[in-house]
Amino acid sequence: MPDPSSIDKVVLAYSGGLDTSIILRWLQETYECTVVTFTADLGQGEEVEPARAKALDMGVAPDEIYIEDVREEFVRDFVFPMFRANAIYEGEYLLGTSIARPLIAKRLVEIADDTGADAISHGATGKGNDQVRFELGAYALKPGIAVIAPWRDWDLGSRESLMAYAAEHDIPIEMKRGTKSPFSMDANLLHISYEGGPLEDPWFEPPEEMWRWSTSPEEAPDEPTYLELTYKHGDIVAIDGVEMTPATVLTELNRIGGENGIGRLDIVENRYVGMKSRGAYETPGGTIMMRAHRAIESLTLDREVAHLKDELMPRYAKIIYNGYWWSPERLMLQAAIDQSQAAVNGDVRLKLYKGSITCVGRRSDDSLFDEKVVTFEEDDGAYDQSDAEGFIKLNALRLRTLASKRGPIR
Repeated sequence: MPDPSSIDKVVLAYSGGLDTSIILRWLQETYECTVVTFTADLGQGEEVEPARAKALDMGVAPDEIYIEDVREEFVRDFVFPMFRANAIYEGEYLLGTSIARPLIAKRLVEIADDTGADAISHGATGKGNDQVRFELGAYALKPGIAVIAPWRDWDLGSRESLMAYAAEHDIPIEMKRGTKSPFSMDANLLHISYEGGPLEDPWFEPPEEMWRWSTSPEEAPDEPTYLELTYKHGDIVAIDGVEMTPATVLTELNRIGGENGIGRLDIVENRYVGMKSRGAYETPGGTIMMRAHRAIESLTLDREVAHLKDELMPRYAKIIYNGYWWSPERLMLQAAIDQSQAAVNGDVRLKLYKGSITCVGRRSDDSLFDEKVVTFEEDDGAYDQSDAEGFIKLNALRLRTLASKRGPIR
């Protein structure tokens, strides 16, 4: 916890919700400092502008309230580069929460520079990955920045204590109609996550009403949906021939995928801080993007480049999951990945049906697929099949030598 006497101004990642409103007041009282708020529209599907009125009510100056639409930057500079690598953590997770944190960290530091703030603050808990992601990003971008993480410092350890603090300090508690979700949710344009509550039992099946973005596969349309994605340098630039910006691409794929029951996931993952965590995720657009990108790469990447990318991918995914987006190793890998995408151009045709995705066509002017070589018909000498005999014997030499000396392996 930084020395309060050294802090005059703090930039807070502010959602406008109860928890970050309590943090705002706690910072004002504990540090007797000015608080600058930053609210990002990452495509979470909720209005962010109400955070302005809430911040004003909490005493934040109008010119120190930052509310920004960062959807295009998020997809263009973070999501798309990650998908060029086909990044998946532990074989399943598409890193929807992980990839949003470096952008937030970047803007917190930039706003701190713009406003002359001494510190940044966030609402991540001491048990989760997000505290690591926010802070590693901040320190990589501004080594001398101070970070205040109230959940690690204060004594408000329960929902009851938070509510009592809010009542004592005249912090409005919104009472929304309907039943409050028992799950902790986080959303951006790439995904929505569900944790906590009943999901803390790994045997518990998520109820159908939990899911927000996708139709259940059982209730999805009885007719398949076809779509065609156009790639340029590894990024989708058009859907069904209509050119779109990165954020619009992902928004449209979320809609189409959600309607067809695409992208639900229920996993137990290993957090960087050492514990296992059960989470459920909806990533309809990202799931489509992953399948399509691998399809266009299958046509356009050299074999050894493709295999090397697959070997590097788990390391790249772990780097992002653990919060090292701004690290030199991620930048090094990104340069190699981006170089590999120069010829990843063309079209992919997909068939979506009740939660499944099938690639039914791919084409590219940069295709390495040679019909003259692979045909089962007469190839006019494009491939001499007798060459395979020497190839096989050379590759069998060590096996034959071993068997002749020690006998065949049983």
